Amino acid sequence: MQRIMIKNVKVLVLALLFGAASCSFTTNNDDPGKDKVLISLISYVLEKGHYDAKEFNDEFSEQVFKDFVTALDPLKRYFLLSDIKEFEAYKFQIDDQIRKEDITFFDLAYTRLRQRMEESKDVYVDILDKPFDFSEDETIDTDYENLEYAKNRKELKDRWRSQLKFSTIGVYYDRIEEEAKKAKDSTGYKSLSNAEIEKEARETTRKSYIEYSEFTDDFDREDYFSVYVNAIVEEFDPHTSYFAPVDKDRFDMQMSGQFQGIGARLQKKSNEISITEVISGGPAWRAEELEEGDIILKVKQENEEVATSIVGMRLDDAVELIKGPKGTVVTLNVKKKDGTIKNIAITRDVVELEETYAKSTTVKKNDRTYGVINLPKFYFDMQNTEERNAATDVKKEIIRLNEEGADGLVIDLRNNGGGSLSTVVDIAGLFIKEGPVVQVKSNGAESEILKDKDAEIVWDKPLVILVNEISASASEILAAAMQDYKRAVILGSKQTYGKGTVQNVYDLNRWLRQNDLGDMGALKITTQKFYRINGGSTQLEGVKSDVVVPDKYSYIDIGEKDLENPLPWDKIAAADYKVWDGYIDYDQTISSSKKRMAQNEYLKLVEENAKWIKSKQDDSVWPLNFEAYKAKMEVNIAEAKRFDGLKEYNSNLTFNSLPYEKQLFESDTTLAQKRERWHTELAKDVYMEEAINVLEDLKVNNIRRSKLADVRE
Repeated sequence: MQRIMIKNVKVLVLALLFGAASCSFTTNNDDPGKDKVLISLISYVLEKGHYDAKEFNDEFSEQVFKDFVTALDPLKRYFLLSDIKEFEAYKFQIDDQIRKEDITFFDLAYTRLRQRMEESKDVYVDILDKPFDFSEDETIDTDYENLEYAKNRKELKDRWRSQLKFSTIGVYYDRIEEEAKKAKDSTGYKSLSNAEIEKEARETTRKSYIEYSEFTDDFDREDYFSVYVNAIVEEFDPHTSYFAPVDKDRFDMQMSGQFQGIGARLQKKSNEISITEVISGGPAWRAEELEEGDIILKVKQENEEVATSIVGMRLDDAVELIKGPKGTVVTLNVKKKDGTIKNIAITRDVVELEETYAKSTTVKKNDRTYGVINLPKFYFDMQNTEERNAATDVKKEIIRLNEEGADGLVIDLRNNGGGSLSTVVDIAGLFIKEGPVVQVKSNGAESEILKDKDAEIVWDKPLVILVNEISASASEILAAAMQDYKRAVILGSKQTYGKGTVQNVYDLNRWLRQNDLGDMGALKITTQKFYRINGGSTQLEGVKSDVVVPDKYSYIDIGEKDLENPLPWDKIAAADYKVWDGYIDYDQTISSSKKRMAQNEYLKLVEENAKWIKSKQDDSVWPLNFEAYKAKMEVNIAEAKRFDGLKEYNSNLTFNSLPYEKQLFESDTTLAQKRERWHTELAKDVYMEEAINVLEDLKVNNIRRSKLADVRE
């Protein structure tokens, strides 16, 4: 079944390989048959279903070649120039290989990478066996994208030496500073010698690279083939991506905010799988036996006699053994932090990730109460739309805030990357009468207007929506609709992310009959574009805030326009809608807010900090001479001190949890601590403070208030 959703999720090739747990989708590690079928299947779905399908030609092939090779070796420390030249024989053949279900290029690149990675272990071990000379006058350029590949093994080894030296000099500098502080603060303290510190720093680097090697050793052929597939599909647009079965499960969990299991986060280190967090409210949390730091040795299902050892097992494989359907029992053989071994039986249940869901708070200013709802994403259950979702939760929070007598509401969509299309339409409907919310267009078809058809208005008082550069997709739909209706004041970054496309997730198994190849995974594919009700697209341009407030992202390339292969901006005819005339001083309120922001000294410092961050991002050359490195660090530290005041801001506003949450705190102290941290952050948030100021300025004409935005008659 296809599911419509919108999300600012790009399955980055680098993240798959170097920033996330591994995944596997082929039953037999050495069977290329499934891989060939997968390539054929995905190319078929892309050509038939993508909104703007690209032609498989030499230009396409060349770009896939570049992206795949870069993904395999982003720091250019494995492949030699001779390897690249050998690979280039296939630069313009990938399109032909896709049609022929030929994976020769992939096999060559994958085999060579594994060979070079194995060779590198001897290289870095040999380099780290010898002390570094930090008196030498040399530098390293970390702009790897523009770095040439090493011409020979000697040059490659020297590249490894520079990278390892760079990693070590940072640790060395920190330890030198620590020793100097200890000597200053403690009379009679005998500092380590520079040679001892250098050896210690080198050993720290050695351990980190050993851990990295152990991590990458867990990747097998199927993991790298998934990278290859994504190099192909992401040429169509940044949001089309392939999900191996494990990735699909993880994606579903992110979208719904829940999964079935024991409620613990795991980490693999040195062949051991340990608990990094027991999730509040989950079955492991309720049982009170499993703790952070515990090491899981074996796993036994309730119908098994013998437990399975997971020592040395891939993390994802271990997770598959531990998670399971609600109501089933799993027994973990655990090594506790005190060294004792214990069997812990846990009944699996639905685990909700609290940080995914909407949360609310109240704040008082000048004897008036205002409400704040933070919405991290437009979540919904892709398998069961009747389950908990963002729209129903936001509605509940609004009703609760109304009961608390809130006079205005802030919806915080900062860092919200999107989610469900139907959910955002439902949320917009909480603030307007019947009327259009967004327009959706398939390639070559007439646009479809998605409307709020429920005449009920849950919130008819002042509304402010907070956004930033990372607010994307569904966030942009809500902000754009409320802006077009003049129902809310949009406050935040110059523009939002700029993702104006709709994706469907297709189960690839649906195209195969009598499939004996195992689970083929799923394809998230761009099938439509969405448009504002005024006809404009948010693609690339995003939503322009009514009141622009600088932040740390202001000068960083972070939006859709900065990605590879984005779809273009365009516009269509406007829908038929009528703006709300319920505010007495809408334009004056925006003008007053702009004036306050322009005069705010703290925000001037924020903008200076944003420019400084950008300058540091562009600075890629670092000295490997200690005195030069120290001088550069001291300059950076001195410059950074100019922005210490950013940490000290306090609005003096006090935020409070709603009564129903305070009752939960009695049994859930972890939730209480999370809310306390959130309220502390809000009190230091200049953007939230201004949002409250805007609510205070907005005045509603109670006579016209009932004429909330609706469609023209």
